[in-house]
Amino acid sequence: MGTPPEPTCARRGLRVVDPVADTVYDDFVEQAKSVGVMSGGHHNRNYVLPLSEAMARRVGREPGTNVTVRIRRPEVVPVVIRTWEHESEILAAIGDVLPHVPQCLAQQDGSAVHSYVEGVPLSTVCPNGKPVDSMLIGALADLLAQMSRVRREALPRLPADWPFNDKDSQAFLRTLAHLADRQIRQPNWTAFGGLFAALGIPDDALVRLAERVPAMARRPYSLLHADLHRDNVIVTYRGEPPLICVDWELATYGDPLHDLATHLVRMRYPEFQWDEVIDSWATAIHATRPMAANGLSKDLRHYLAFERAQSVYPDVMRAARSLEYSLDQNSLDQATASVTRALRAAADPLRLVRVPDEAEVERVLVRWQASRHDRRPRGRRTDTVHSWTPDERVAEHPDFPRPSVLDALIAEGAASAEHVFKGTAHLNTVVRVPGVGFPVVVRRGLPSVRRLERGYLSEHAVLDAIERSGVAVTAPRVLALGESHTRDPFAVHTYEGTRGGDQPPSHPVNGLLPHEVDGLVDQLCALTQVDPLSVDPLATGLAQEGTFYEWLSGQLVVLVDGLDKESRQLARVLGLPDAYRLGELLSRHRVTPRQPTLLHGDLNPWNLVRRDDAYALTIIDWEMALVGDPLYDLVRHMHLTPNRPGIRDRMFRRWARELPSTHTKDHDRDWHAYRRIEIVRSAYVDLDRLATGASLDAPNVNRALRSYGMTLRAAQGSLGLPPRELSNPYLVRALPDGAMALPEK
Repeated sequence: MGTPPEPTCARRGLRVVDPVADTVYDDFVEQAKSVGVMSGGHHNRNYVLPLSEAMARRVGREPGTNVTVRIRRPEVVPVVIRTWEHESEILAAIGDVLPHVPQCLAQQDGSAVHSYVEGVPLSTVCPNGKPVDSMLIGALADLLAQMSRVRREALPRLPADWPFNDKDSQAFLRTLAHLADRQIRQPNWTAFGGLFAALGIPDDALVRLAERVPAMARRPYSLLHADLHRDNVIVTYRGEPPLICVDWELATYGDPLHDLATHLVRMRYPEFQWDEVIDSWATAIHATRPMAANGLSKDLRHYLAFERAQSVYPDVMRAARSLEYSLDQNSLDQATASVTRALRAAADPLRLVRVPDEAEVERVLVRWQASRHDRRPRGRRTDTVHSWTPDERVAEHPDFPRPSVLDALIAEGAASAEHVFKGTAHLNTVVRVPGVGFPVVVRRGLPSVRRLERGYLSEHAVLDAIERSGVAVTAPRVLALGESHTRDPFAVHTYEGTRGGDQPPSHPVNGLLPHEVDGLVDQLCALTQVDPLSVDPLATGLAQEGTFYEWLSGQLVVLVDGLDKESRQLARVLGLPDAYRLGELLSRHRVTPRQPTLLHGDLNPWNLVRRDDAYALTIIDWEMALVGDPLYDLVRHMHLTPNRPGIRDRMFRRWARELPSTHTKDHDRDWHAYRRIEIVRSAYVDLDRLATGASLDAPNVNRALRSYGMTLRAAQGSLGLPPRELSNPYLVRALPDGAMALPEK
């Protein structure tokens, strides 16, 4: 057998140090930490110092020669995509084509000694955001183009799941999205998942992005730097060559448009220079590998979208970590601005339904940091971060004393993603509190959410009335009400999901089972025993001023009249009447007055939680509760929940049998009037959501919008109106995805 070929790294002079026996390297690294000139980015600390005599002998260089000692920062969370583990292998592979890049002279786990590149970082002479001279732009484009000359065979072995076809641009971008999920999101989800969930970023956002990558032009793969920003470009003193790339640890092999996209974003060019940079790159790459510019004008946007999408994870985590030891207002303002920018940039590529405003982002960051401060050794529990003001409308609960409220708020910020639930208008976080034998939920309104359907009663008053009445209704108990120190209102309820709170709740999203029908109807019947005057002192006014139906119709007219101008215009184009005409159409109908009772008001399936006892279901989210006709609760539930006809018949029969005639008289005739109102309400509310993008992340809203075409036709039919023939059929296709079922004629 012949002698095996010498490794590329050895050909370039790398001395691999024995980490056990060789103390020279260790001594030199310690010397670098104490006397070297330090610089560095997010991933490494770099120390520049001259070689000692002992280390010079080890690496074969002259004593006194400047070198760079690179030490990976162990405290940094993983926020980057890595194709290869060792930068030394990359540098050894590319040195023949790019001879001026640093050489790795020696390395151990977590540190390396590189040759020093004489010059000054571009960021020093031309800070981020400042225009870059055209000559420099051309030189940078040449640098990117030169990388295409490195052969794949010279590079380290690629991971097993790398695209087999090295011209498949679509496969490469999909691989990047999956790598971002595996290497950035997943390792950090335990620590930061609750923070991301509170900010509205789902756990499968990157996977879904990978599924949406479109077909693209074929471009030959090449070596990519993948992190070419102003700190990683050295402007040399002698000008031969003028620029040198450093920090190759994130280099990869793939579509060269990815390198251009990351360069455009991370260099922070002024917007007016983007076209110049793109044109310079196209000219330079055409000289080295012409096919690499295929589809440039069409496909670059996909890589830019990916860069903005994956950047939201490191940007949010870095901003949150920046507050670890400084939670003053200036630091908080900077972190809030950074997170808000990242969320807005990632909103479109990740299809985030709602981006919180800066005030909401700040409150989320404060809650997250408050929990971390409390968990430190000799924790810094300060009055500023760990404080709350009780709302005296809710007295201290015997099962949940005031100190437990503070513990719940601290635990809220540390909750994992699977314990954070976002609804249409609330952020709910399930936590365990020391000394309390049951899980609780911290419930906060989302102030930036625009709600069309208003609530009429205070949720805490409704739940308190139910608890005090002792009726057989399973609803959360209110344990506390107050404001955090940021004037952020909250409530603490008992958690009515799975036992222990370690699994997400189960909802009857596909309709109720027979025993669940019985359990729900029995609870609605029991709810009629709650004195409505204990919640709403004006409840008797319904009987004096008219029927509940007339009042409800009037509220719907007010809702339609209050829609945005654009929504009202779109409704008119699609054939829905304006507020005045709607009032006329609804006033044609009369409903028999029935005994007013307390109603839940929004019995959609996500407000029903399955349980394993005779009650079958727990009823949650009472923010839409009101006093009125008990028939309305039943009919609204049937409208919002896809129950089979047999299930609906069973519900009506049991309900009519269990309640006295004062509550059920003429229900078999009148339920159609309430059904008509709910169909018409959905036509306006869902159209407004389509037009404005409000609440699209809520599952009940998402499902309703997928069938909007049927909702529109049903509303027109129930009002006796013919379907509207659209003069412009493209109008429908311009609406979001949920409206695609709209009829064109």
